[in-house]
Amino acid sequence: MSRTEVVIAGGGPVGMTLAYVLAHFGVRSVLVERNPATTSHPKMDITNARSMELFARVGLADRLRAVAIAETQPFDVSWVTTMTGYELHRFPYPGAGGVRDTMHRKNDGTQPSQPPMRVSQVVIEPVLRQAIEEHPLVDVRFGTNFEDFTQTGEGVTVCVTTATGEIEEITCAWLVGCDGGTSHVRELLGIPLQGRARISQRFITHFRSDARDLLQRWGPAWHYQSNQGTLVAQNDHDIWTLLSRLPEGIAPGDINPSDLIEAFVGAPIKHEVLVSNAWSPHLLVADSFGRDRVMLAGDSVHQYIPTGGYGMNTGIGDAVDLGWKLAAVLRGFGGLGLIDSYEAERRPVALANCAGSSRHNDIRVAIAALYTPGLGASGPVGDAARAKAAKRIAELGNAENECVGLEMGYVYSSGIVTGDGEPAAADPLIYLPSTRPGARLPSVYLADSSNLHDHLGTWFTLLCFDPVPTDAFEDAARDLGIPLAVRNIDAAGHRGLFAESILLVRPDMHIAWAGNTADEEQAHSLLLRATGNGNRIAGRPATPPAQPAVA
Repeated sequence: MSRTEVVIAGGGPVGMTLAYVLAHFGVRSVLVERNPATTSHPKMDITNARSMELFARVGLADRLRAVAIAETQPFDVSWVTTMTGYELHRFPYPGAGGVRDTMHRKNDGTQPSQPPMRVSQVVIEPVLRQAIEEHPLVDVRFGTNFEDFTQTGEGVTVCVTTATGEIEEITCAWLVGCDGGTSHVRELLGIPLQGRARISQRFITHFRSDARDLLQRWGPAWHYQSNQGTLVAQNDHDIWTLLSRLPEGIAPGDINPSDLIEAFVGAPIKHEVLVSNAWSPHLLVADSFGRDRVMLAGDSVHQYIPTGGYGMNTGIGDAVDLGWKLAAVLRGFGGLGLIDSYEAERRPVALANCAGSSRHNDIRVAIAALYTPGLGASGPVGDAARAKAAKRIAELGNAENECVGLEMGYVYSSGIVTGDGEPAAADPLIYLPSTRPGARLPSVYLADSSNLHDHLGTWFTLLCFDPVPTDAFEDAARDLGIPLAVRNIDAAGHRGLFAESILLVRPDMHIAWAGNTADEEQAHSLLLRATGNGNRIAGRPATPPAQPAVA
């Protein structure tokens, strides 16, 4: 029997990110993944700005960008009849480099501190795997199947089958199921999913082709879309993914993926099918994100239609939120209130993103309904039909790639946030920077050209925008054993945004408390609450929960 602090079941992007986050905070983990290698299925194709901010916090952003699409390449979304027919309407969006320019030019707190990134899951997973395999605190076991667990108040015993077919038991303090939509961990917990399953029948074809004369006929675009589906440019060169609506009357088993490619393009092209399969998207969120010492994250607790790219990106938020909280508990200064706050904070985000994904899909359905035989006609009749459709597409918009409020504007309300407890009235399309407790710390560039996010410490950070005394917080943190960095910030030109003198910021860049002063008793109380120790007596050393020793 081996021992560790955390066992992670599932080695997709969420499980691997969780393993790296735990290691970043000094926690040992064992990651088990039933498949012998990372995925060959493209799945996601964008890592949004908020996820990139979180990756930057743990030092992974540069490694991931090294394998992404060039920052000069756009995020354009274009609606077409076919690739040999007509372009109806294009929604232009700059590449990551253009977003960087906007971040510096529009330095008012409304921008992220990291641009989004175009990259296929096929490409991103090997980078994450290499990162965790290189870290001495992560024991990575691909080809190992999670079988079962038993838990007590003191820990969890996990049963796995190794790559050689042997049964092994691993004792740990916490188990986290990141094992996907058919999560065996969730099944063993008996936690149901609520929502709508099997929204539609789809077919995915991942293929290689050099036919850029047609596949980029109107210039590079991230997505080319029609009533037949979506063509994703995975590397803007020769790797593509076609997400197709199944033709009526054809069973998935009778599909020839090459026929789908030809129908979307409007002509035969030379290509090589790499991966193809039928699939059904869902709109589901779990009733609970865990129980006792077993937690869930990623697709095991939320599953969406790909519209908006919220699947993996919501899971990255889960991994960072749960990762720092588990680490704080295991290091002894975090209370079990942190574990309770995980579901309280992340489930509302999962529900909001599920609703957003549904709205975006409705828009796609509405646009697909505009496709009539006349759209492909030549001459004045066809021109008029296309102009009418183009106008309506522009009116319906492309919110799925513009919902910055949904991606960055969520405000946590839980027992570890000291605020008014009122949820933010956020517009999904608009991110309004805020320093209210629970909100993400706004990003601004300071007078020395540094970004405010880069001044945050590893754990909790006290940001001081005025020359205020910090002895009470520093003494309280030392007394309570809580790692706290104190930063004096010159926010000249931004004081309208940072109205309070002091912000207490969590490791995930969300604000735990905002104010102007605090005496010793208040500082103790605020730090106890932020670390999930609502019932702990100030001045008493933290007592870690019972857990097995690490081998």
